[in-house]
Amino acid sequence: MWQQVYDPFGDLVLSTVAAAIPVVTLLVLIATGAVRTHLAAPIALLVAVIIAIFLFTMPAGLAIRATVLGAVIGFFPIGWIVLNVIFMYRLTVATGAFGTLQQAIGGVTSDRRLQLLLIAFAFGAFFEGASGFGTPVAVTAAVLIGLGFSPLAASGLSLIANTAPVAYGALGTPIAGLASVTGLDPYLLGAMVGRQLPFFSLIVPAWLICAFAGWRGMVQIWPAILVCGVSFAVPQYLISNFVNPWIVDIGASLICMACLIGFFRVWQPAEVWISPALRRHDDSAATMPPPPRPGAEPTTAQVWRALTPWIIVCAVLLIWGTGWFKALVNPVFAVNYPVEGLHNVVHKVPPVVAKPAPEGAVFAFTYLSYTGSGMLIAAIISGFLMGFTPGRMISAYGETIRVVTYSLITISAMLAIGTLTRYSGIDATLGLAFAGAGVLYPFFGTLLGWLGVALTVRIPPRTCCSADCRRSRRSSWACRQF
Repeated sequence: MWQQVYDPFGDLVLSTVAAAIPVVTLLVLIATGAVRTHLAAPIALLVAVIIAIFLFTMPAGLAIRATVLGAVIGFFPIGWIVLNVIFMYRLTVATGAFGTLQQAIGGVTSDRRLQLLLIAFAFGAFFEGASGFGTPVAVTAAVLIGLGFSPLAASGLSLIANTAPVAYGALGTPIAGLASVTGLDPYLLGAMVGRQLPFFSLIVPAWLICAFAGWRGMVQIWPAILVCGVSFAVPQYLISNFVNPWIVDIGASLICMACLIGFFRVWQPAEVWISPALRRHDDSAATMPPPPRPGAEPTTAQVWRALTPWIIVCAVLLIWGTGWFKALVNPVFAVNYPVEGLHNVVHKVPPVVAKPAPEGAVFAFTYLSYTGSGMLIAAIISGFLMGFTPGRMISAYGETIRVVTYSLITISAMLAIGTLTRYSGIDATLGLAFAGAGVLYPFFGTLLGWLGVALTVRIPPRTCCSADCRRSRRSSWACRQF
C-alpha cells in the first residue's frame, strides 16, 4: 500500500509549483514550437514520471504501471474513436461524397451572414461531432473560402462558430476522456455539460454574425439567428440528457441545418450581404453577379447519396450509445483487467477524502460496445455502399493509421499524463491549490482550460487522400485543410 503525498515540501506553494511542472512543460513546448506536439506530449509525460517518483515519492513500479494504463486508455476508447472517424471521413472524401455535401450546403443562400450560420456554425458543428480535432474549422474555412470569403475571415469566423459544439467533439471524445481520467459516469458528465452549454449555443450565432457584419448587420437577420440558436441548443440539451453524449453534435447539427434550410426557403433578409462592404436589395438581384460557387449544383439524388454515410453513422451510434445495447454485449464480450500491482494499492488520504480510500485500477476492455467500434462498423457499411472493395478498404484503413499515428501518440501520452497525475496525487495537489483560490477559482480554472484548448488545437491529423498530391508534392484541397 502507498499513500498519496500532497505536500512533499511542507510548503503548499512549492508543492503546487512542482505539481504544475508537467503541465507547464507541455504548454511551453507547444506554445514556443520548440518541438512538435507528438514529441512535446511524451516529453511532458517523462517529466511527470520524474516529478511523481522523485518529488511526490511514488514508487517507480506504481508510476510505470499508471503510465502504461493511461496510454492504453488513451487509445481505447479515445484514439479508437479518432482513428475510425478519420477513416470514415477519408472514404467520403475519396468518393467525392464530401465535396457534394459541401456544394449543396454552400449553394443554399447567397447572403454571407446566412452562409456563416449554415456552414460555419451548423455544418461545422456536424464535423465537430463527427471528427473533431481541428477538422471542422479546416473544412468550413475551406468551404467559405470557396464561396468568396477571405482566408483570414473564414478561419477566424469558423473558430468562433466552433466554440458551441466543441465539448461533444469527435463523438464525445472530451466527455470520454474526462470520464476515463476521473472515473465518473460519462452519461452523467455529458448530461451536466448539456445543461450548461445550450445557453452559450444560443449566444454564439449572434456573436458570430456580429463579429462579421457588426451590430446592425446582425440585427437585420435576427430571425435566422434565433432559428439557428434554438434549433441547435434545444436538441443539444435533449440528446445529451435523454439519449447519450456521443451523438449530441451530430444530431443537433443535422436538426439545425434542416431548420435553417427550411427557414431560408420562406425567409430572406431585405438586404442581402455579398460582403461586409458590398450589399444589395433583393430587387436588384438581377444586376448583381452571383457569389462564386465551387462547381455545378448537385442533384437531389447526389445530395442524398452524400448524406447516406452520415445517416448510417447516426443510426449505428444511436444503437451503440444505448444502455440496453451495452447491457446486451458487455457481459459476453467485455473483459476487465485489474492492473496487478496498481489496483487498490494507491490510497487517497485526507484532505482530499474524509478517510483513506483505495484507488481502483481496472481496464475495462469493452471492445464491441466502444463508440469507435460502432464507427468502424458504420464506415465499413458505408464503404461498401460507396463502391469500395474489401481490399481497397483495408488499404485505406492502413493509410488512415499512417496519417493519424502522430495524433494517436499525442492522445495516448496526454491520457498517460492525466492518469499518472491522478494516481500520484499531483492533480490533487493542484486541485487543493485551485480550491484555495476562493472566488478567483472560476478565473484560474477557465484560464487553464482556455490555454489547453488554444494550444492543443494545433494537432489535427492530416487527412489528405490524394495520391496525385503526394506524388507531385503540391497542396491539394485536402492537404490545404491542415
